[in-house]
Amino acid sequence: MRGYTTADEEAAIELWRRTWQMAYPHIDFTARLSWWRERWRSELVPGCIIMVAEQSNAAAGAAGELIGFVTIEAKSGYLDQLVVAPERWGSHAAAALLDAAKDVAPAGIDLHVNCDNERAIRFYKKHGFVVTGEDANPRSGAPIYKLSWRA
Repeated sequence: MRGYTTADEEAAIELWRRTWQMAYPHIDFTARLSWWRERWRSELVPGCIIMVAEQSNAAAGAAGELIGFVTIEAKSGYLDQLVVAPERWGSHAAAALLDAAKDVAPAGIDLHVNCDNERAIRFYKKHGFVVTGEDANPRSGAPIYKLSWRA
């Protein structure tokens, strides 16, 4: 686990695309890359603490492959993204990233999750989050839950 650097941008953006495409195969996330890149650069990088998880390549003595990242606003405790490579779903990567987010915002974390993302909802509930509200995604109109964790 380490802090994000600008050298991680392309790998993080591709990981976002690949992961969301796997979670929602009926949506073309490649078509959304320009929007995402702009949001990443103008909102998330300047406004969040971003931690990345890598698959270590210690034997080769090289930096590892990016396998996940989390973006969290330190002041508000809002977790915008927790992304883990699909081939790492079920590993400890997501829990490690969430622990890093809890270190950044130890008083509490809030996030939104699509109501139909049952895998993510199970994960967050397993880690102490509770549903504290319902709304609609302002971009897509899809129903979302607000989930919250307090220390």
